[in-house]
Amino acid sequence: MPVEIDIAHVARLARIDLTPEEATTLRAQLGVILEHAARVREVATEDLPPTASPVPRVNVLREDEPEPSLPVEEALRNAPDREGDRFKVPRITETS
Repeated sequence: MPVEIDIAHVARLARIDLTPEEATTLRAQLGVILEHAARVREVATEDLPPTASPVPRVNVLREDEPEPSLPVEEALRNAPDREGDRFKVPRITETS
């Protein structure tokens, strides 16, 4: 069953500009992906309890033991920009 996708809306949500050729290609590719996802829904799972993992597991987390962390200079060694002892990144919030 073909899936109709508003690729322009998806591109706006992803904040990407698409050429008409890219939009056509991505519409077809995304349609195939969604069709496969719809087929997965058809698997009979009504009698199976929801799980986070298909394999039963016991606590797989390690004990929370304090350990020394990286020195600030080493942690920021490859930072493209820094402000004091912190990473400096571009502002990502929008203003309306």
